Amino acid sequence: MLAPALPDNETARLEALRNLGLLDTQNEERYSRYTRIAKMLIDVPIATISLIDANRQWFKGACGLDVAETPRRVSFCGHAILEQGVFYIPDTHADPRFADNPLVTSAPHIRFYAGCPIYVPGNLAVGTLCVIDRRPRQLDAEQLLRLRDLADCLQRELSLHVLLRDIERFKGNPALNALLEDS
Repeated sequence: MLAPALPDNETARLEALRNLGLLDTQNEERYSRYTRIAKMLIDVPIATISLIDANRQWFKGACGLDVAETPRRVSFCGHAILEQGVFYIPDTHADPRFADNPLVTSAPHIRFYAGCPIYVPGNLAVGTLCVIDRRPRQLDAEQLLRLRDLADCLQRELSLHVLLRDIERFKGNPALNALLEDS
């Protein structure tokens, strides 16, 4: 098994991830919706939004998977954040990097994986939108494009999350409110 390498921008990436304020939060429908759509678009049993922390991948949204996190060292998504496009493994048993991975050899028995990095401003990949199957499979160019498009929409959702959170913070700032009232 090949553990994922660390990106060159790991320190900044982890800071951006923590600044999102999503780690270890409750499930939210707006994120669960993306996993349901990904699962349906690619016709797979599992889809997740995975946030890659220092030592774990934590699932902000998951459809068809009943765990909250896995160690980063065994994560497929840890590899996916190093890629610019879709990180795609048609058959994990045929790929020496993953054939003996515990997520392949035991539950959830991953045989197919495709994941798109999710970026925040600064071009920092904080996680992935991924789809998983328990059988090998091929994706055509249209399916890869659909997955990438959905990941792009999720990136916009994360940007909106940050913007709305910052607006709420500013609303509670008396000095800023006074300044705005004076203008």
